[in-house]
Amino acid sequence: MSAFKALWVSESSDGSFAMQVAERDSDSLPEGDVLVQVSYSSLNYKDALSATGNRGVTRQYPHTPGIDAAGIVVSSSVPEFSVGDEVIATGYDLGMNTSGGFAQLIRVPAAWLIKRPQGLSLRESMLLGTAGLTAALCVDKLEKAGLEPGHGPVLVTGATGGVGSVAVKLLSQLGYEVVAATGKEAQHDMLLSLGASSVISRAELAANAQKPILKEQWAGAVDTVGGDLLFNVVKSLKYGASVACCGLTAGVNFNANVLPFILRGVNLLGVDSVELPLVVKASMWDKLSLQWKLKLSGLANEVSLDQLPEAIEQMLAGQMSGRTLVKLD
Repeated sequence: MSAFKALWVSESSDGSFAMQVAERDSDSLPEGDVLVQVSYSSLNYKDALSATGNRGVTRQYPHTPGIDAAGIVVSSSVPEFSVGDEVIATGYDLGMNTSGGFAQLIRVPAAWLIKRPQGLSLRESMLLGTAGLTAALCVDKLEKAGLEPGHGPVLVTGATGGVGSVAVKLLSQLGYEVVAATGKEAQHDMLLSLGASSVISRAELAANAQKPILKEQWAGAVDTVGGDLLFNVVKSLKYGASVACCGLTAGVNFNANVLPFILRGVNLLGVDSVELPLVVKASMWDKLSLQWKLKLSGLANEVSLDQLPEAIEQMLAGQMSGRTLVKLD
C-alpha cells in the first residue's frame, strides 16, 4: 500500500490555513521502525489546534494531525512487532510535528507503540484515545492520593468534553458521587446519563473568584479547563483532598494564593499523557481493557476522513460533546 489518504493542512501565502483530504505516498512519511495501516483515530482538542495552524502544537506545515492511531502493522524492522499485529499509538510527537493518525498510514518508532490489549478492540481503543487515557490517569492519580468512594462528591470540570465525559463515566462506574460542571445547559441530560449525580453551571463554579478561600465542597476533582476556574476548585476542596489537572481550554494562567494549601493541605496534581513512559501507558491501557472497561458506544460520534474538517470546526466552536471517532479504513 504505497498511496493513502490523509488530512493535509497547508499554509497559504497570506498566513491562513486550509484543510483538505489529499492522496499521499508512503515514501513521504517520516523514518521509523513500524509502518501501520490505521483503522481508527480520534479527535482531540490538540488535534483541532494543530489542524488550524497553532504553532504551539505544530511548528511546520504542511502537516497531518492526529495524536491517536490504532491499526495493523504493515511492516516492521524490529522484532517487537510483526506484520499483522494490532497496535495503538497515542501521544509522544505523533500528530504534533510527526505525520499523525488522520491518515490511512503512519510510520513511527517502535517505542511509541503498544500491542492492543485483548480486552479492547481497535475501535474501542480509539473511543477512548488520548482523552480516555488521560481521564483514567487522572482518576488513578486521585486514588493514589487517597480518594475513595464515600468520601464525598467528586467534581469534573469541562464535563462534556472528551476527557471530562470519560472521567464522569469512569468515576460513576467506580462508585463515586460525581458532580459534572459545564457551560452547556443543553447537555445536562447527557451528563446525567453518563452517571453524574448532579450538574452545575460553569458560572456557578466560577463565582467568588476574588475570595482567597471558599467553602469545602469536593472530596476530589478532575479539572480539564485550567484558568482561574481551576483555582476556584482548589479553594473549595475538602481538607486533604486533591484535584487532578490536565487541561487548558480556559487558559494557562490562574491567580493563586497559598491559603488552601497550608490551611487545608490540599493537592494540585499535574497529569500528562503525552511523554508518559510507555510502560505506564501500557499498564493503564490494560486497566482500561479489564477492571476499568467502559461502555462508550453512546458517547461517541463517528466521522469519516472526509467529514473530519467539519468536525474540527465544530470542536473549536464549542459545538461538540463526548468523543469523536475517526474511521480511516
